Amino acid sequence: MSEVDDAIASARASWSRISDDRGAVGAARLPTRARARNTQAIGKRLTRIVVADAVILIAAMVIGWVVPLGIGGAMLVMALLVAATLLFAVWPAERAPTPERLASVDIKALPLQTERWLEAQRPALPAPAVTLVDRIGLRLETLAPQLARFADDAPEAIEVRKLVGEQLPAFVKDYERVPQALRTTPRNGRTPDAELVAGLSLIEQQIGEMTQRLAQDDLDTLATRGRFLEMKYRDET
Repeated sequence: MSEVDDAIASARASWSRISDDRGAVGAARLPTRARARNTQAIGKRLTRIVVADAVILIAAMVIGWVVPLGIGGAMLVMALLVAATLLFAVWPAERAPTPERLASVDIKALPLQTERWLEAQRPALPAPAVTLVDRIGLRLETLAPQLARFADDAPEAIEVRKLVGEQLPAFVKDYERVPQALRTTPRNGRTPDAELVAGLSLIEQQIGEMTQRLAQDDLDTLATRGRFLEMKYRDET
């Protein structure tokens, strides 16, 4: 049993090292994620434009088989194509969920929905906070698949919802209510901007610790099964 315990301890230590490494890797991934977001948004707009233009052309072809369109009809089709292209090129992106919605959304969807909400808050945040928002987004992406096996009323789910779906949005909204001119003015030794950065940093750390706790059973099972395989098959050779 001591060898199994050693394997479990080794797995836990490895997870700690991986968590630290992910912090460095995550920082390198932040520009890549920003580019990915822009690429995804552009892709969605292009898809809408292609679909709309295809519908217009198909409709024009069907009508043309019945009634000749002529020059006037062709000009109308062209005008519709241009209008549809311009419309979907400037059409607002999908709306982010509200904090009220985050408080009640299914726990399995909560991390990604919270990430979408955070993305919408970026323009109102100072640069250091934006970097932390990106890091929190990485943490939420890691957390999301772990919550797939939990019901909404599970203790683990309740803990995640309290932090991710309630405390995080409330904290950011508290900052956003502070007048712009006062956000860099020290109060009790710290500016609201600095207060925001400190709070977001703590939240990121807490999400990382939640992820680690949720993974402990899987890490322990993996280490135990790995040691069992070694004892059963390697020691027999």
